[in-house]
Amino acid sequence: MTGVGVAPCIGLAYSVTDVPQYATYNDITAMPIQIIHNRRLYQQIADQLRAMIDRGEYGPGDNLPPERELAKQFGVSRTSVREALIALEVIGIVSVRVGNGVMVLPRSEKPVAETEAGVQRSTLQEAAHRSVWAIDPELDVNISRELDDEIPPFLLLQARRLVEPEAAALAAVNASDEQLANIRDAYARNVDDNLHGSRTHPGDRLFHIRIAEASGNPAYLLLISHLLGRKYGMMFQSLQTLYTSKDMPNRSETEHHVILNALQARNAVAARRAMRAHIDSVIRIFSRSVPNDSVKYQPDQVPSSPRTQALTNGNLDEH
Repeated sequence: MTGVGVAPCIGLAYSVTDVPQYATYNDITAMPIQIIHNRRLYQQIADQLRAMIDRGEYGPGDNLPPERELAKQFGVSRTSVREALIALEVIGIVSVRVGNGVMVLPRSEKPVAETEAGVQRSTLQEAAHRSVWAIDPELDVNISRELDDEIPPFLLLQARRLVEPEAAALAAVNASDEQLANIRDAYARNVDDNLHGSRTHPGDRLFHIRIAEASGNPAYLLLISHLLGRKYGMMFQSLQTLYTSKDMPNRSETEHHVILNALQARNAVAARRAMRAHIDSVIRIFSRSVPNDSVKYQPDQVPSSPRTQALTNGNLDEH
């Protein structure tokens, strides 16, 4: 496929809404768009559009191509393009006029923003710098206090069970080679922790955080980092001490290896299934000797329908 209009198509790994497209570069006078690798799609799109504007390929008052055309040229979804354009508007580079296109604004005389290390900020970093996350004072709740409270162990596992299988599925298709290496390193640390009888298991938690990081969705990383990035609370530590079976660390290590294999095979269905099975296993162990009707959130039961059986065996795409 040959690019038309502003830029040639590029290849990239896909997420749930981004379908992979592969194409060759055509000859253009402007600097060609760089291949997008597996990190935040909209950040890369925004950075490249910003660079094209800085080079004068689009001047003040010019309209950028429509979303649909940009999506085609970059080989991504329109939602990723829209997020990129919004990020550029936040930092004052373009004006998004719904129904009338996206116009390049006059250049600011202010120097290019840099990080403390003297490196130019990415579009995402610049946008984040201009709108720092803070609790809305109009909300009549003490969110800041509640963010510091320990979440009861079973409620923590319930939340993780809803989030982490999807993060693993996304990581299977979005993880870069470097991110996969980071996941392998975390797994190796998990193994080493078990060999040395760790009671805090940092490698275990890091393994899950690295997977969320590789998902390509910063919301998953934010959630999992908040849930697992701190030391275990007293409730969780007590639950571990009282109810963890002797083989649980090795069992968890084996389950992590199954997840890692699915990620390295780029098999989203298998990664999702393995992560869900792993968390279900933890719930079952911590629920030992507890009557089933008193456990508010039960792990999956053995599937019965042919379709569910096929999903469990990885023979049918869940989507």
